[in-house]
Amino acid sequence: MNIREINAMRGPNYWSIRRHKLIVMVLDLEKMEEFPSNKINGFSERLEAMFPGMYSHRCSKSYAGGFFERVKEGTWMGHIIEHIALEIQTMAGMDTGFGRTRGYGEVGVYNVVFSYTEEEVGRYAAAAAVRICEALISAKDYDLDPDILEMRVLREANRLGPSTGSIVEEAESRGIPWIRLNKYSLCQLGYGANQKRIQATVTSETSSIGVELACDKEDTKYLLQQAEVPVPRGEIIRNEESLEGTCNYVGFPLVIKPIDGNHGRGITVDINSLEEAKVAFNEAKEVSDRIIVESMITGADYRLLVINNKLVAAAKRSPAHVIGNGKDSVEDLIIEVNKDPRRGYGHEKVLTQITVNTLTKTIIKDAGYTLESILPDGERLILKDTANLSTGGTAEDVTHIVHPANVSMAERISKIIDLDICGIDIMTTDISQPLSDTKGAILEVNAGPGFRMHLSPTTGLPRNVAAPVVDKLFPLHGDTGRIPIIAITGTNGKTTTSRLIAHMAKFKGYRVGYTTSDGVYIQNRLLMQGDCTGPGSAEFVLRDPTVNFAVLECARGGLLRAGLGFKKCNIGIVTNVSADHLGLKGIHTVEQLARVKSVIPETVLPDGYAILNADDDLVYDMRKNVDCNVALFSMDEENPRIKALQKLGGVTAIYENGYISICKGEWKMRIIRAEDVPLTYGGKAQFMIKNILPAVIAGNVQGFSIEDMRAALESFIPSAQTTPGRLNMFRFKNFNMLLDYAHNPAGMNALKNFTDTFEDAYKVGIIAGIGDRREQDNSEMGSIAATMFDEIIIRQDKHLRGKTEQELIKMLQSGIKETDPNIKTTVIPSEIEAIMYAIENARPGSLIVCCSDVVTEAVNLVTKLKEKESSGEVTFATK
Repeated sequence: MNIREINAMRGPNYWSIRRHKLIVMVLDLEKMEEFPSNKINGFSERLEAMFPGMYSHRCSKSYAGGFFERVKEGTWMGHIIEHIALEIQTMAGMDTGFGRTRGYGEVGVYNVVFSYTEEEVGRYAAAAAVRICEALISAKDYDLDPDILEMRVLREANRLGPSTGSIVEEAESRGIPWIRLNKYSLCQLGYGANQKRIQATVTSETSSIGVELACDKEDTKYLLQQAEVPVPRGEIIRNEESLEGTCNYVGFPLVIKPIDGNHGRGITVDINSLEEAKVAFNEAKEVSDRIIVESMITGADYRLLVINNKLVAAAKRSPAHVIGNGKDSVEDLIIEVNKDPRRGYGHEKVLTQITVNTLTKTIIKDAGYTLESILPDGERLILKDTANLSTGGTAEDVTHIVHPANVSMAERISKIIDLDICGIDIMTTDISQPLSDTKGAILEVNAGPGFRMHLSPTTGLPRNVAAPVVDKLFPLHGDTGRIPIIAITGTNGKTTTSRLIAHMAKFKGYRVGYTTSDGVYIQNRLLMQGDCTGPGSAEFVLRDPTVNFAVLECARGGLLRAGLGFKKCNIGIVTNVSADHLGLKGIHTVEQLARVKSVIPETVLPDGYAILNADDDLVYDMRKNVDCNVALFSMDEENPRIKALQKLGGVTAIYENGYISICKGEWKMRIIRAEDVPLTYGGKAQFMIKNILPAVIAGNVQGFSIEDMRAALESFIPSAQTTPGRLNMFRFKNFNMLLDYAHNPAGMNALKNFTDTFEDAYKVGIIAGIGDRREQDNSEMGSIAATMFDEIIIRQDKHLRGKTEQELIKMLQSGIKETDPNIKTTVIPSEIEAIMYAIENARPGSLIVCCSDVVTEAVNLVTKLKEKESSGEVTFATK
């Protein structure tokens, strides 16, 4: 079996609108296509023995054990690999269960689709599932343990930590979108200008001074002392020579810790001699140049969490430990503790497994034991020097018993240190009594405190401490941090429609970011060049903090490769669907292509609008699966679909009596005469009118006035700068040249309708075959060209996309000859040379039409030639 490719969906996609995290593996079964599971001796038994947990897989049987029945009856390996990939993720602690396997359109090739929780784990699971299946087929032994461990390691390396994850989950529950900004914990909540950022539990509103103070234990202690907050007696030293005098001043027992430490690194407690102090000093010195020596406060370790200057949770923390029973060794007791189902690898469960490292052995030795020692019944042996959950510690929620004096003190400390989120470490014998009564003290104030102990305490009530963080960042009720998003898809017209809507929004004063097949623009500045219609480009716009209005062109490629770069939009537009790129990525029919495009309207927010082409059956049918308002547009005001929606009071846009009009119900509001819109070339470019109709609906439902839309339409001048490659007309003295991006039969037919209005001109067409189109599509392009032009020049695209130059030329020529075998045809592979040939041999009054794929190069060339002619340096078409 051969894996052709593995793609990870990260947003709404062709396979599922609701399930965004999917792996799509294109798998060629090769010879195994001839061998379903019931034709392989012993396969079913080996599968059940290796994966007994698969009994819960219901599959199409809809009951437990259903999948195993399918295997016995006979099913293909792609389907089995799907289930293996799901099961091994579950075995690695990532329970997930959605999958489907569908034909790719080639014999023996399948799309194996399954859900994941972490992308890198999902990719690994795809490849591992194939290896495992091959071993089962050949009856070879296979050790699953390395795969399970590797997936756990990948998960811990790539997942959001529990604190960051909880805030993101809380934001999602409120409809606030988010984007991960790096591979660590930096995340953006909300979009564009409305975004807020978090990094673990530090927010974009956290005081940098507060963070610096919390990281400097000396300054923190000083400020708290000044404010009469109880802190341990102590000093900060830099060298071992100062250690003895400091120990005498502070007095034993004492604690030594690095001033810049975190997560318990380099901290030693309960030091009772100078010798112990020297060892502890050297350990702390490995973490920080400055070392704190302070008196040891007895009691329990408590963490108070204050958010937005309010105490929201408190936990009593205990370091990893075992309790003897007089029979088992320390090592056996640790093994027994780790059997607790609540303990797992890293952060996968409520508790973390206790690991035995050098520090653990040292602590055990200092207590007078070894790993082999039998611990007396009832004796408690501490295994770590801090109470962190990440080292196997436990936490008990005590929020409800914290004394009001301690609550007030904690909230006061958060203001003294100036932290919007802070964790305060307290040592006291009883948190339910004032600190002044128990002789307790504040040990530390932490910026970016972990939430895990509060979210999932070992005992006590879990606290949703993420909620007050999101409350602070988005204080207004219902604020989701969104900006308006208008998403446009379709076979033709996407780019022009996107640019026109962006122009209208800029006219209204918005700071617009928009994506097109030409590039990404932020406030009219081109920041990324090339085809930018995928999810990465959409995220680029939505990450930009200056943007408060997004217009996103969404093409099929990105949808199939990774899904959408956003989960919801306010307006989704589908211009049309026709044959284009068929035969690629498993999409072989126009109906399948329509399903890809339908992702856009199906992701519109409930109060938003899906704007659909009522003249296109496939687009019109998309209304059946949307959960939002529907608006329609048509070039025919008598279209019965338009009439039906108007009777229901819906919003429509129509081309009627030469006007572009909006209708609310049956009330008609004329915006402008089509011939007065420069984009339509005096009303001749009918397909441009089709692009304008959905744009004006989008403007209308977004609240743009008729007057503003009219002014925007009048000022949107088609040119190589505003609409590169979209009907760019260059008027030379003796002929005209038109550059357009027409790249499929539907686009060519639309262009033909426009060029037919130039009745008297001698027309020369520069066309090219396209490598990722079907043979019949390229042949049809040649056939249409033969009806459009008096002369044809066949050039070659810059990127052949899988076919040879000769193959593409042959496809075009077959269509040309079939339609008009006598038409003059010249082959000039270079686009630049083809354009130069056409211009140098142009007839007076002729029209040269260049269907360009590298728009920038063609535009630059023709612009320079036009400038040369204007300066008198050269004259063309003089014969």
